[in-house]
Amino acid sequence: MLSTTQTPGDERIHPNVPTVDQSDRIVPINLRQSGPTPVQMLISTRVRKSPFWHLSIEAGAWRATVYNRMYHPRGYVRPEDGGAMAEYDALINRVTLWNVAVERQIRIKGPDAEAFVDFVITRDATRIRPMHGKYCILCNDRGGILNDPVLLRLAEDEFWFSISDSDLMLWLQGVNVARRFDVEIDEIDVSPLQIQGPLSEDLMADLVGEEVRAIPYYGLMETEIGGCPVVISQTGFTGEKGYEVYVRDATENAEEIWYAIRGQGARFGLRVIAPAHHRRIAAGILSWGQDLDAETSPFQVNLAYQVPRKKAGDYIGRAELERQRAIIDEGGYPFRQKLVGMKLGGHPITDYAPDFWLVTDPEGNRMGYLTSPWWSPELETNIALGYVPWEMSARGTALKVELPEAYSETSGQSVDAVVCEVPFRPSVNPSARERAIAAGRDSAD
Repeated sequence: MLSTTQTPGDERIHPNVPTVDQSDRIVPINLRQSGPTPVQMLISTRVRKSPFWHLSIEAGAWRATVYNRMYHPRGYVRPEDGGAMAEYDALINRVTLWNVAVERQIRIKGPDAEAFVDFVITRDATRIRPMHGKYCILCNDRGGILNDPVLLRLAEDEFWFSISDSDLMLWLQGVNVARRFDVEIDEIDVSPLQIQGPLSEDLMADLVGEEVRAIPYYGLMETEIGGCPVVISQTGFTGEKGYEVYVRDATENAEEIWYAIRGQGARFGLRVIAPAHHRRIAAGILSWGQDLDAETSPFQVNLAYQVPRKKAGDYIGRAELERQRAIIDEGGYPFRQKLVGMKLGGHPITDYAPDFWLVTDPEGNRMGYLTSPWWSPELETNIALGYVPWEMSARGTALKVELPEAYSETSGQSVDAVVCEVPFRPSVNPSARERAIAAGRDSAD
C-alpha cells in the first residue's frame, strides 16, 4: 500500500517515508521516525509569554512547547526525580496546579451572540444556560474539526471559547466579516489555571467558600481569589475531579492568584505540574493537533456524539457531516482511517512520544500510527490512541506496534497490541460521550 507522498518506483527518492495509507488527508502526517532531537527552544518575542510564565519557571518548569503561539510549560519534575510519572502520582492522589494560559479566551459578545455561536458549533448553543458550559467542536464546510474548545456562557449575550491549539479567533472573525451577526469577537485578558486531583474540591472550598461544592459538572461561578476576580468552572483535562480558574485581568492579577492558590494548597500537598497527557489518554480526552485536526471528521475520532441529529439551527459543516452520517447509518464508512484505543506491550512509556509510532497488522504490513501513547499504572500496560484502517478498528483486533529501542521488549521486534474500549478507565467526571452512551443515545444533549 502506497502513501500519498509516494508513487510506484520512487522509494529511492523518499526512502524514509513509511507507506501508510493517508488518502483521507490532503497533507499527510509526517511519519518519518526521527526520534528525540537535541535542540534548544529559542525564546523570543514573536512567541508570547503568558502572565504565568515567570511563575512556572520559578516553580521549576524545565521544558516547554509552543501552543497557540505561547510558551507552554510541559515539565516540572526532572527525569532523575521521577519525571512525568511523579507528576501523575500527584494528580491522581492529591491535588495539582497547572498553567494553561495557552487556552486563550475568545469572547463573543453582543445581541446575536447565541445565534452566532449556534452557527459555528455543531451542538445546540441555545440549550446552554448562562453560567454553564459545554465541550464542543467547530467544523469547516468539509466537516474537518477546526477546534474543540470548552465553551462558557457567562450571560445571555456573552460566550467565551476556551480554545485548543489553533487560531480560532481568525476563523470566527472571518465567518462574520460581512457583519451578518451583531457581535464583537475578541481575545480577552483572561488566563486559565487548572486545579486537578481528588483533593481539588477541598482546596477550592478553602479558597472561595463551601458554595463551590455545589457547582455542577460544567457549571460556572463568579468569585474572587486573593482579592482578584475569577470565573470558576468544574472542568478539566483529566477525567479526575477538578476545576478551571479563569483569571480576569490576568496581566495584572497573575501573581496574586498564583501565590494564593499555592499558599492555600500547601497543606493539601499541592504540586505544580504540566498538563497530564497520561491521564487524559486514559480518559479518552483528545488533543487537537495530535489526535485530530482540520482534516479529521468527528466520525473518525469518537466525536460522533458531537453531531446532533435534530438540531434546529443550521451550522457550518452540517451538510457534509449529515452526508457522512448517512453512509455510516447504512453500514458503510466514508474514511480509510479511524482513531481507536489500544493496549500494547513494551517497556513502560513514561514520557511524550517524539514521533507518530507506526502500527502494523500481525504480518508486519504498516497501516497505521499512534498519536498518543503512555503507560497506565492502574492497568499495568501501555495504552494509546492511534489511527488504523476502518476494517481493523473493531475491539479485540490484534495489531503490532513498532516502538523505539528504549521501549521495545526485543530489539528490532514489534510489540503486540489490541484494539480496546475507550475510555481505558472510568472517569470521576464522565464525559458527554460517556453519558450519551450510558443513556443509549448517539449524540449529546
